[in-house]
Amino acid sequence: MSRRTRRIDYWRDPDAPKPTSRKASASVFVRDDEGHLLLLHRADSDVWTIPTGGVKKGETVAQAGVRECREETGLDVEVTGLVGIFSTPDHVIAYMHGDEVDEVRQPINICLRARVIGGRLHPNPDEARDVRWVAPASLDGYRIGPAIRYRIDIGLEDAGPYLG
Repeated sequence: MSRRTRRIDYWRDPDAPKPTSRKASASVFVRDDEGHLLLLHRADSDVWTIPTGGVKKGETVAQAGVRECREETGLDVEVTGLVGIFSTPDHVIAYMHGDEVDEVRQPINICLRARVIGGRLHPNPDEARDVRWVAPASLDGYRIGPAIRYRIDIGLEDAGPYLG
């Protein structure tokens, strides 16, 4: 019987498990012409997020962001800038199979700005339960993990790249 991987994010939690690995990931902050933000409802953690995933061997951070967005949302994007680099030890992610912790990752995330250049909005059921455009004023109505919400808030400020 196959067991599905699930994840638990910890943010500024003194009781969080200690990290066992670090890995680079890319996320994309995508807005439409009306200023709505692209969000997806994760299948593995039941929270809303921006498209995000690990950088694979042989690809750039930008290629990873574009690939993850296409895989998770069906949309093709073009990277237009940088929201920031997020590497705080305050954020760790426990990856589990059943009740067993396989890995506790302290992520290094490079959050990119991007714009849609093609594709069709639809969730990949392995990655996302739903995808949609959300007005920034409506974000409080969505269950978004604090580390992702922090990236979103930095992106909405549009104050230049965050390095932290």
